[in-house]
Amino acid sequence: MRRFDEIIALAARRKGGIAALEETLAGTKSRRPDEIATLADDRILAAMTRCVFQAGFAWKVVDAKWPAFEAVFDGFDPRRCAAINEEQFDALLKDTRIIRNAAKIRSIELNGRLLVELAAKHKSAARFFADWPDADYVGLIEFLKKHASRLGGEAGMRFLRTIGKPAFITTRDVVAALIREEVLTREPTGKRDLAAIQAAFNTWSSQSGRDLTALSRILAMSVGL
Repeated sequence: MRRFDEIIALAARRKGGIAALEETLAGTKSRRPDEIATLADDRILAAMTRCVFQAGFAWKVVDAKWPAFEAVFDGFDPRRCAAINEEQFDALLKDTRIIRNAAKIRSIELNGRLLVELAAKHKSAARFFADWPDADYVGLIEFLKKHASRLGGEAGMRFLRTIGKPAFITTRDVVAALIREEVLTREPTGKRDLAAIQAAFNTWSSQSGRDLTALSRILAMSVGL
């Protein structure tokens, strides 16, 4: 496993120089924990829902219908969404303004309940996510897999990045870079592989001063040289 300054050099060569690389990275900025904590919990549920529906669907379809989602689900108020009853659920399945996928619609109710529970314990669900240490990011991914609905794996990773939480995403290019750096020998398949990725990212973060999102993006951009 190389030092991260060497990987940065690879990515910079591919992007046309360090200035071009930094300009690209500026397009995806993480929020500080105190900034994440100020997010309203309805925006947390909205981000969860958007990532759930984007998985397996064309993102432009989700984008086109998103204003209707906001209206139909009361601005994603967690308490209201958590209280969706069967009559309301049946009506949602017939509402042509939204994407009528039963399992994904049900996830809004279930994730609303989770956020209500987190808010009761941590003052807000946003505070819970803000306070989770980046050095145990894979622990947060495991939490989402166990306790959230349809937010395991990459969907959960994308949700965390969407709310500004520093997050690596195991895309094809990131995995290729991790295999090249001998962090992995194959596609990650379980907790042991994720722990190895976390350890590598923690080392690289210490070396470079960059967060998980920046490290992940630089790794992806280093592939191909």
